[in-house]
Amino acid sequence: MHTKVFNWLVVTLKEAAWAPLAVFGFYVFGLFTRLYDLFPPLDVPTHFMGGVVITYFYRVAIRHSQKWVGEIPFPVQVLFAFTCTGTTTVFWEFYENFADRFLGTHMVRGLEDTIVDLILGVSGALVLSLLYRKK
Repeated sequence: MHTKVFNWLVVTLKEAAWAPLAVFGFYVFGLFTRLYDLFPPLDVPTHFMGGVVITYFYRVAIRHSQKWVGEIPFPVQVLFAFTCTGTTTVFWEFYENFADRFLGTHMVRGLEDTIVDLILGVSGALVLSLLYRKK
């Protein structure tokens, strides 16, 4: 059982980790260079693409998991990846608010910013969910 899980993890990371790592790398670069302070609208494509790449990662993980959990109907895969991404975006906004409160960062520009970030992340997830095809 452990070998199957390990193999699933390795295959998933090899195929799909590049996408969220690329967006996360851009996000970190933007924080350290204060790019988001200089150009606040850059937050919009970052959160949207975050939703896209997180959904992609979950879709790949779910597809590969079928080797050890059994076949998962395609609509269930789509719905599960979408809801996992929604949950991830909520936890990401928790992180941003926590960091502002306890670490002295200034990532959140108010309640509207948080709500727009959530909408953008879920919108990215929806776009990928509608466009992603079965392999």
